[in-house]
Amino acid sequence: MQADELTALFDQQAKDYDARWSRTAPIRTCLHLLLESFFSTLPSHAQLLCVGAGTGAEVAYLAERMPHWRFTVVEPSGAMLEKCRLRAEAEGFASRCQLHHGYLDQLPQGVAFDAATCFLVSQFMLDQDQRRRFFESIGRRLKPGGLLASSDLSADTQSPDYATLLAAWMSMMGRAQLSEIDIANLREAYAKDVAIVAPGELEVLIKNAGFSSVVGFFQAGLMRAWCSRWQS
Repeated sequence: MQADELTALFDQQAKDYDARWSRTAPIRTCLHLLLESFFSTLPSHAQLLCVGAGTGAEVAYLAERMPHWRFTVVEPSGAMLEKCRLRAEAEGFASRCQLHHGYLDQLPQGVAFDAATCFLVSQFMLDQDQRRRFFESIGRRLKPGGLLASSDLSADTQSPDYATLLAAWMSMMGRAQLSEIDIANLREAYAKDVAIVAPGELEVLIKNAGFSSVVGFFQAGLMRAWCSRWQS
């Protein structure tokens, strides 16, 4: 799936995105709870870069708990970004958010960030060299030693256990009021439009992008998350 096709898909989903996925919210809540712990050493007035933040779930979570942090949100889907803006206004942190409609390479150079988030984004890059360059481009926006929290769907698809894990994951996804056709489409997308690679392979890719201390801190079904430190 090309980038413009993916953006159009998220534009279509934006209206009821949060409501649809509310039944799987415990996964997101656990991820954010652990994210807060890994970011606990950041400065009290930290600057965060949130890449592909969608409707702004992680931004809202952190903004509520860290009243002096400022956020730059990068999101190519205009409809998703509008939902993020409305959330920021409703929850009172809009003045601490800079919203950028577009891709990371289109974000003007400026502030060096203390940390970045990138949740369920790089998995849509089927070319692994492009994926490595994407992580590197995030790193180059960070201060030396800055932190990156990233998550993606990750598993050893060649393992005999993968079919069992995938079936359980699809069953869970069904909680989001997805039809059998939707589930079938997801299975097809996972096979051809999502780069699901083994955790060790993804960790090496992040390290090759210029990060060190790549620590896996979360797993729920097919979703895994890492915290890494920019070393360049």
